[in-house]
Amino acid sequence: MTISPTFSRRTAWPVALVSGLWLAVCAQTPPYERPGMDIPVAYKEQAAAQAQGIWKPAQPQAAPTLPPTWWTVYGDAVLDRLQQQADANSPTLAQSAARLRAAQAAVASSSAAALPTVGANASSSRARSGTQLADGSSTARISTSHSLGLSASWELDLWGRVSAGVSAAQASAQASADDLAAARLSLQAAVAQTYFSLRTAEAQAALLAETLKAYNKSWELTRTRQAAGVASSADVAQAEVQYKTTQVQLLESQTTRSQLEHALAALLGQAPAAFALEATAALPAPADVPQALPSDLLQRRPDIAAAERRVAAANAQIGVARAAYFPALTLSAAGGYRGSPLSDLFSAPNLFWSLGPALAASIFDGGARSAAVETARANHAQVTATYRQTVLTALQEVEDNLTAAAALAQEEQLQREATAAAQRALDVVENQYRAGTVGYLNVLNAQTTVLSSQRSLIDVKSRRLSAVNALLKNVAGRWEALPPA
Repeated sequence: MTISPTFSRRTAWPVALVSGLWLAVCAQTPPYERPGMDIPVAYKEQAAAQAQGIWKPAQPQAAPTLPPTWWTVYGDAVLDRLQQQADANSPTLAQSAARLRAAQAAVASSSAAALPTVGANASSSRARSGTQLADGSSTARISTSHSLGLSASWELDLWGRVSAGVSAAQASAQASADDLAAARLSLQAAVAQTYFSLRTAEAQAALLAETLKAYNKSWELTRTRQAAGVASSADVAQAEVQYKTTQVQLLESQTTRSQLEHALAALLGQAPAAFALEATAALPAPADVPQALPSDLLQRRPDIAAAERRVAAANAQIGVARAAYFPALTLSAAGGYRGSPLSDLFSAPNLFWSLGPALAASIFDGGARSAAVETARANHAQVTATYRQTVLTALQEVEDNLTAAAALAQEEQLQREATAAAQRALDVVENQYRAGTVGYLNVLNAQTTVLSSQRSLIDVKSRRLSAVNALLKNVAGRWEALPPA
């Protein structure tokens, strides 16, 4: 009974020390909270009454929530095929996929640090040693030694360094997955936009080709009237200038179309020489933009989700840096056989083993650990600011394209009316010219107005497609709200 108090005093202080240290350092990683952002109740460019209550606190969604074929809203089978080719062959996606695999491997590497390390060793040596005797003679001895053993070590994660490292790696891997989704979304939007621009160039070229036929007839008409003495050489010259100028415009449209085809081939991961797209000169119809967009659209954007995950990774790295202030406790064990005769190596007298803990800590490092903590904090502040900027940029992009899509829808209707009016005016002027009541300059001006109006209509259609396509990209490819989790 006399030894119990002594035993208690000897054992109580290490227990108290470990317990105190544990409580002090278990919270080395700051509790993670998503950076706060003041999200407006409604988009500025949509009616507040319609958008009332659509916003809620940001909860970025995982990348798999992206619709896999959002571009099908355009109803274009050629675009569907091009998107499939881009997804299968794009070098850009291959790069992002490789980075994701590297990040996943980093998670496995970090997780391995929480497990014991086991090693094996085997050695065999033969040595000669000599001894100089007092009488001047010498002796030599040859010895043989064999060894076979196992060793194991395990660093106890008392201070949360390993777990914080694992959390950081997992968050980084999630960010890489979101980066892959963002790269895929950007590629899909780029393919769609390049395809629309190519079809626009085709439509412009088709319009100019048809216009050339009409201008050629006008040119022939002026030559005929000149031969009859009812038109001047100036009329013939003006008709020729108009015809030749339109030829130049046609060549420019054809060149633009070829360059866009080359760009589309590069997006699909193909050489331009191996890619050709049949011309149709038909523009897809843009998707109708709803009156109000739900709040979870931005939450689904992969670039926002990636930025938020990097904030989480940076927060975990603070815990890793703080844990460096505390000693590392490692449990080690080794055992095996060591002896001279190989035949008796596994006998009991040749058995050896060792077991024990090791505690290692840096006493003075010149401020390296403090600098590492400050670096981690600064990096956390940086990625937090990046996250907020990403959200603000996303809001701006949505507002910009909402404005553009609404305005261009109205502009397209007005341009259709203007084109129809210009065509009616041309019909009247051509009849007057044939009757001899007006000069050819009137016809020339009317034809130029019609062509300009028709080209403007094609341009408005193209810009409206671009705005809707960009808006779809901004809201991660879908108008409707996400289903409840």
